[in-house]
Amino acid sequence: MRADELPKSLQRGLAPLYVIHGDEALLALESAQLIRDAARKAGYTEREVLTVDNAAHFQWSQLISSGASMSLFAELRLLELRIPNGKPGIEGGKALEAFANNTPSDILTIITLPKLDKTALNSKWMQALAKAGEVIEAKLIERTALPQWINQRLAQQGQSLASDAMEWLVDRVEGNLLAAHQEIQKLALLHPKGELTLVDLEAAVANVARYDVFSLGEAVLSGDAARVCHMLAGLRAEGESPVLVLWALAEETRTLYKFALGRSRGVAAAQLTKDLRIWGNKQRLIERAAERVNAKRLKTAITQARRIDGLIKGIGDGDVWNELSDLSLLLINPTPERSRTEHIR
Repeated sequence: MRADELPKSLQRGLAPLYVIHGDEALLALESAQLIRDAARKAGYTEREVLTVDNAAHFQWSQLISSGASMSLFAELRLLELRIPNGKPGIEGGKALEAFANNTPSDILTIITLPKLDKTALNSKWMQALAKAGEVIEAKLIERTALPQWINQRLAQQGQSLASDAMEWLVDRVEGNLLAAHQEIQKLALLHPKGELTLVDLEAAVANVARYDVFSLGEAVLSGDAARVCHMLAGLRAEGESPVLVLWALAEETRTLYKFALGRSRGVAAAQLTKDLRIWGNKQRLIERAAERVNAKRLKTAITQARRIDGLIKGIGDGDVWNELSDLSLLLINPTPERSRTEHIR
């Protein structure tokens, strides 16, 4: 289930075991706390925490013995197993599978992991855990879903935002949900209930946005020039390596070129996204992006990427970050109406 589905699930009753995994730390932390609170109300007053810092050196027998041992202080116990790297190893996988297949009746278990890849999700130990209890995915809140998430949090404290204030806030907290949560809490302390204006926010909210090079490509495909420039400024301020930024933009350029080439030859978009391994939101964005650019612009972008690579290596004159911005805009700005005879070659 999604993290936002957990409260209703807990109202229906506690499962014997919960697995929490995902990239969004805030949602994972909140999910674990919701389960702890529900468990405490249900009489689980004793708590034990096991952390697997190194799967190869962790004594997995502790997990089995914790499940088999009798409580000295309470009839019902809460057991938390934390696997920070998400890789229990062969021995750990067998221990988790055995534990899941024989879940103790007096123990409620919470297992927390980072985002799991396809191999881990399809592993025997994960399948056994899913069968024994509930799996909660703490998925990243994408920019498009962030306004709804912020509105829900503000509604809980009787507040809302004007549309321009919402856009302003999203720009400043994108990619940093934990900080966004803190800023929303701050608004409850500084302002009364009701709708907040942009002026209210400007005086109260810090610029806590955090960006990564992996989300830059998606922003480019979306065609939002202001957002991309804002992200590049943020990456520069955070000390991100221009080498990584160039890599992300160059990868996007090559993928866009191959996609546009395929479409010009009549290949279906669905087939191209599969062949080029384009996943998630990019599947929705890339076709429109390909329509915004022509062959000349894409070839110019590839040449620009080579020039920036030289600048990074000390060849040529110019500011690397300004050039990266120019490269981004080559892929974003609409071109004059294309000639009907022009094709991607």
